Amino acid sequence: MNETLKRTISGAVYIALLLTSILFSTESFIILFGIFLVIATYEFCNLVKINKYFAILFVSLFYSIVSLISFYRTETESYISKILKENTLLTVNTDKLFSVLLIITLIISIKCIVFLFDDTQIISKVSKYIYLIGYIMLPFLFIVKISFGIAAYNPKIIIGLFILIWTNDTFAYLVGKSIGKHKLFERISPKKTIEGFFGGVVFAAFAGFLISKFYIQPTPEFSNKSILIWMIIALIVSVFGTIGDLIESKFKRIAGVKDSGSIMPGHGGVLDRLDSVIFVAPVIYLFYQILYYVS
Repeated sequence: MNETLKRTISGAVYIALLLTSILFSTESFIILFGIFLVIATYEFCNLVKINKYFAILFVSLFYSIVSLISFYRTETESYISKILKENTLLTVNTDKLFSVLLIITLIISIKCIVFLFDDTQIISKVSKYIYLIGYIMLPFLFIVKISFGIAAYNPKIIIGLFILIWTNDTFAYLVGKSIGKHKLFERISPKKTIEGFFGGVVFAAFAGFLISKFYIQPTPEFSNKSILIWMIIALIVSVFGTIGDLIESKFKRIAGVKDSGSIMPGHGGVLDRLDSVIFVAPVIYLFYQILYYVS
């Protein structure tokens, strides 16, 4: 099969699966990203050479437990109370839980950035598991968390985020291929250019404007604020999405492989497709928290 046709079909299936799960129900969205997490964990373990079976078991249990107590709090507390034969519900402060998880994730994200700029090609065993937790596992929880906004599940938020990432990636590639001359980070990703990076930023910002104006459709009194918020989100996506992509490229370079996996013909692995969003999600959640407290 022609390589371009293979990439097109594979990409279309991925997008269809993603959009269907997001729009169908909260449960299908959480389950799909749980599956993505398991596959990404498997791929990451292969890259850094750690025990994949223990890692998959750990991240699966953690993701399931946090999802249950966070997004199905009432049902989970009632069920636990029945098991313990107590009349009072157990209380779990999910806001504090995610605040703690956010701090851990951001600290490990900083470690990832330091790792990106570090010339060393050796990763200690402890660091491998730290990256597994903060670079792979916890970001998937924040992908789910930000889709709930400040209240109920809102698929437009996560779809808007993916549109920004796809726009940034597409136009960074097109602009870089057309006029790119100055390398962005040649020793890690030779094809990325500074011109492509700024091209991605500009088109992502424009996409953010269109999303806030025609897709999210805020109330009139919130319209201007929504445009500013989504353009800031576009900037965050462009900067941190690019960093996330570069970090994954370094893991692959150290492992001596082109792709993290082969589950998506022509595109590589799940980690290759989600490397931007998993690095962006915690930062977007932090931005949401800042907006919430400021407002």
